[in-house]
Amino acid sequence: MPHGHRTAELRSIALHELVAGRLDGETIDRASERVERWIDDGGPVAPRVALRWRELLRLPPAALAAHLVEDSEEMRDLRQNTPFAGAIPPHERWRVISEVP
Repeated sequence: MPHGHRTAELRSIALHELVAGRLDGETIDRASERVERWIDDGGPVAPRVALRWRELLRLPPAALAAHLVEDSEEMRDLRQNTPFAGAIPPHERWRVISEVP
């Protein structure tokens, strides 16, 4: 059976669950810097997405973590353009991808 959109969504949630478990000042700062570049450069992410990420990154870490793993339409959309790219080492990323069918 081919992997569909739901598989991609579940993998994204699993990857963001790892990020949520490791949120610290440095990780949030890197993500915030990336979002500010998106806003300043006018892309490559849609302005509404970048501005929403900016709002989320200003939340207390526990609240941000809860949003990262939320299985809602908004968060599924936002995770497609995550500012946390690179936060999970490649070997862990591949493990998650292989474990989520």
